[in-house]
Amino acid sequence: MKTLKLLNYAADSWVVGDGSLAPVHSAVTGEVIAETGSGGLDFRAMLDHARKVGGPALRRMTFHERAWMLKDLANAVMARKEELYELSYNSGATRGDGWIDIEGGAGTLFSFSSKGRRELPNGHVLTDGAMEPLSKGGTFVGQHVYTPLQGAAVHINAFNFPVWGMLEKLGPTLLAGVPAIVKPASATGYLTEACVRIMLETGVLPNGALQLIMGGVGDLLDHLTCQDVVSFTGSAATAMKLQSHPVIARESVRFVAERDSLNASVLGPDAGPGTPEFDLFIKEVAREMTVKAGQKCTAIRRAMAPAGHLDAVQEALSERLARVKIGDPREEGVQMGALASRAQLADVRAKVAELAQSARIVAGDPDVSPVPGDGAFIAPILLRSDNPWDSDAVHDVEAFGPVSTIMPYKDLDDAIALANRGMGSLALSLFTFDKQAAREFVLGAGAYHGRMVILDRTSAKESTGHGSPLPVLVHGGPGRAGGGEEMGGVRGVKHYMQRSALQGSPDILSAVAGQWLPGAAKPTGEVHPFRKRISELEIGYTLKTESRTVTLDDIEHFAAFTGDNFYAHMDEEAAKANPIFDGRVAHGYLILSFAAGLFVDPDPGPVLANTGLEGLRFQTPLYPDDSMRVELTVKSISVRNEEMGEVRWAVYVYNQKDEVVASYELLTMNQP
Repeated sequence: MKTLKLLNYAADSWVVGDGSLAPVHSAVTGEVIAETGSGGLDFRAMLDHARKVGGPALRRMTFHERAWMLKDLANAVMARKEELYELSYNSGATRGDGWIDIEGGAGTLFSFSSKGRRELPNGHVLTDGAMEPLSKGGTFVGQHVYTPLQGAAVHINAFNFPVWGMLEKLGPTLLAGVPAIVKPASATGYLTEACVRIMLETGVLPNGALQLIMGGVGDLLDHLTCQDVVSFTGSAATAMKLQSHPVIARESVRFVAERDSLNASVLGPDAGPGTPEFDLFIKEVAREMTVKAGQKCTAIRRAMAPAGHLDAVQEALSERLARVKIGDPREEGVQMGALASRAQLADVRAKVAELAQSARIVAGDPDVSPVPGDGAFIAPILLRSDNPWDSDAVHDVEAFGPVSTIMPYKDLDDAIALANRGMGSLALSLFTFDKQAAREFVLGAGAYHGRMVILDRTSAKESTGHGSPLPVLVHGGPGRAGGGEEMGGVRGVKHYMQRSALQGSPDILSAVAGQWLPGAAKPTGEVHPFRKRISELEIGYTLKTESRTVTLDDIEHFAAFTGDNFYAHMDEEAAKANPIFDGRVAHGYLILSFAAGLFVDPDPGPVLANTGLEGLRFQTPLYPDDSMRVELTVKSISVRNEEMGEVRWAVYVYNQKDEVVASYELLTMNQP
C-alpha cells in the first residue's frame, strides 16, 4: 500500500509539514500507511486569515445561505462515501462502525441545514425571546439578539470519529457564520483530511472558512482572543492542560470540552431475567462494548443491576460477548475490528490492569490478542465488582476500549447514587417498564448526566440506543464529562454567537433585527399585502381593515353550526357569574374566523396556503354588539426555495375601544 503524505490546509492552500513527519500505522496490520506533521505552519497567520477573510465572507451570507451550503457539503460526502469507507477500514472500523462516522457525520450536516432553514431567519441577526417594554409610552424597548463571533473556532478532535467528530462541530460553527480551524488526532487524521478535500472540492466554502492542521498546534493558542472558541474532544488531562493556558484564561476564550465519561447503564428493579427489559439491557451493553471496539465517548463503562440479578447478567453478557467475531473489518462477518492504534491497545491494557486490582475479569483476556499479527486487536473484557462502593477505580478509571464493569445495587436510591458516583457523564441509560421508577431516577440522577435514555419494550425497536448522540439533542455532560455542550439543534449554533441586549426605539431595533417589533412603524398602502410577492413585501407593511359588528345572532349561529355551546357563549346568567365575563361573549374561534374574513383577499395569487398560527392569546372579551377590526402586519420573511417562502404576519384584533381582543402570528407560504 502506498504511504500517504498528509497535508495541512492553511490560508486556502495545501501545505506539507516541514521537518520529520510522524508515521501513522494501520490499526489492522501495523504497517505504516501515512505520514503527518504540521511543522513550519504560521499559526498566527492562519488565525488572521480566518478572521479577516473567512469570517467576513461567512457573515455576508444569511443563515439560510449558510444552511444550503451545509447541505451541499453533506451531499458531497455522501456522493464519495465509499472513498472514506475504504480508508476507514485502516482505523480498525467495521462497515457498521464507519457508517456511524461517515454517514452519521453527513447526516449531522443535513440536520443542521434543515434546522437552519426552518428555525433561523433568512437574515443575519437571530432574536432571542420577545421584545421587552422598558417605558410607559413604548418608545424605549429592549430585545436580546445573537450575532456571530468575529474570531475563529479551533476544533481539536479525538481519534475515534475522524469524520463525525469534525462535522458535528463544523455544522453549527459554519451555520453561525464563524470560520473553523480543524485539528484531528494523528492516528486517524487521514480520514479527516480526505473528508476536508471532498468538502473543499465542492467550491461552496468561502475562502478562509475552513483550515486544517495535520499535526501539533504549535503556538496557535498564544494568539487567541475573546472572539475565538476552542472546542475540544479528548482526555481530561489534555482538556485541563488546554483550559489552563494563560491566554485562554486571560482573554476569557470560550472553551467547550467533551472529555472522559464513565457512562452507566442501569437495569431497573423491575427488569429481572425473562422480562423484555432484561434482554434489551444485555443486548445494549454488549453492543456498546463492541461498536467501534468500545472507542466511544458514550460507551457503557459501568453496568448496574439489582444484586439478585447480577449472576444472570454476568452469564448472559459473557455468552453474548463470546459470540462476537473479531478480525480484519474488511472480512465478511466480522463484528468487531481493532483499536485505533497499538498505543491505544497498550493504554487499554494498562487501564484494565488498574481496574483488575479491585474488580475481577469474568470474560476475555486483555493480554492475548484474538487476531495474530501486529494489529491492535483485543477481545471484549467484562469485569465484575461485587463491592462497588469499596472500589474507586471502577468509577474513576476509563479503559477506552471494549471494556465494561458490572456491579450490583441494593435499591433504586443505591442505583442512583452509584450512577452519580461517576461525577458527571455524557450518557446514561435505564432499562425499566416502571414509570414511577423512571421518574424517581431522572429526579435523582439528572443533574449528573448530559443525556438520559429510558428504554423499555415499547420504545426499544425504534430507539437509537444508549450511545448515539443526535444532532437535535445536546451532547455533553457535567463534571468529569467536561461541562460542555454541543449540537442540540439551534442551541449548538448559539455557542458560536454572542448574545447582546439591545435597547432603543422599536423602529431602530426592528431595523437591526430584520423583523417587525411591536411599537414599530406600520406603513400602509393601496395594494393588499396578499397581492404582493415576497420580493415586493417590506417588513412592517400593514393592512388595516374595516370594522365588523358581532351580534348575538352571530354568536348563536356559530354555536349551532359548530356545536360549541359552552355556557359563556349561551347562558347570560352563568356567564355573569363567571369572574372573568360581564355576560355572554363571542367564541374565540368566531373572532378568528371573522378576523380572517376581514383581512383575507380571496383571489388566487402570491399567497399559496395558510400553514398555521402561533402565540394565540385572547386578551379582552368581545360582547354582543361590540365591533372588531384587524391589523395585519408583515413581521418576518423567510425564502425557502425558488418556488415559495414563509411570511410571518403579526395579527392584532381590536374592539371599538381600540383594546386588543386577540393577537397571534399567522404563517403563510407565499410565492417569492
